[in-house]
Amino acid sequence: MADPAPYYADVADGPADGAAFWAQTSDGLRVRIGVWPKADARGTLLLFPGRSEYVEKYARFASDVTAEGYAMMAIDWRGQGIADRLLPDRRIGHVGRFRDFQKDVAAMVALAQELDMPKPWHILGHSMGGAIALRSVMEGIDVLSASFTGPMWGILMAKGMRQMALALYYASKWTGQGHRLAPTATAENYILTSPFEGNTLTNTPEMWEYMKTQVTRYPDMALGGPSIHWLGEALRECRYLRRAAPPPVPAICFVGEDEAIVDREAMRLRMANWTGGSYQVVNDAQHEILMEGPETRALVLRQMLDLFERGESQANLPRSG
Repeated sequence: MADPAPYYADVADGPADGAAFWAQTSDGLRVRIGVWPKADARGTLLLFPGRSEYVEKYARFASDVTAEGYAMMAIDWRGQGIADRLLPDRRIGHVGRFRDFQKDVAAMVALAQELDMPKPWHILGHSMGGAIALRSVMEGIDVLSASFTGPMWGILMAKGMRQMALALYYASKWTGQGHRLAPTATAENYILTSPFEGNTLTNTPEMWEYMKTQVTRYPDMALGGPSIHWLGEALRECRYLRRAAPPPVPAICFVGEDEAIVDREAMRLRMANWTGGSYQVVNDAQHEILMEGPETRALVLRQMLDLFERGESQANLPRSG
């Protein structure tokens, strides 16, 4: 029986029947899964959020998705949201190994099966969640299509800074200092401490305030910068994902024209080598494409729905409408 978890509907602004559940990972951690059901759903979208994110952040998008006839799930990864944090200083983002996130994926899939979430399933990964989703699809998660928004397949860093980050990462394995903040990172939450003007997440003031209200009212969901160890693990995962063969499912990758956090060239190259893959630049959008205005969200979702139908067609499933 699924164990109910807190769901902050007062700041979610999503479907009225949204809920959350705890899920246990194979290594004994507790992660939180958000669920937005849909009667007679055409399928389910598994949404993999980015670093520092949480379930409620995607409730407005869940309204868009359920209005199109699909159920949706999202997850608080280990070390963020109100899932189990991994360091005494809960403000610092951390992970033991990047592959550990696949244990969270397995817990999410197990809950989806327990709740009998309607199939077929499709996957959407944002930023760090895009890296986790790509590996999940490569390793055979049961989805018919893969969508990505600003996926972290490369991190925008000067070459010298990347080399220094990796050197610190390897040194920290010997010195036991991997839990400390990565160079230039701070323990404070970006949205809580930065003005809207000049931010690197969204061009839409309303969505900036939406996110700010959430972490202001529920500060336990807020997260600061990553640890040295997290950054090293992330860089190594990006290198692996660049070299691995793309999986045999139709896919689409969206990147904001004002992207300033993850590597656009890594996305372009990945999709250029993906049979059935598409690379789309979204005008007047930054890193958080789904945190832009309703017109942008509608444009992205429309293309995702086309992709869902293509995946279902390739799997010889009857289309419903």
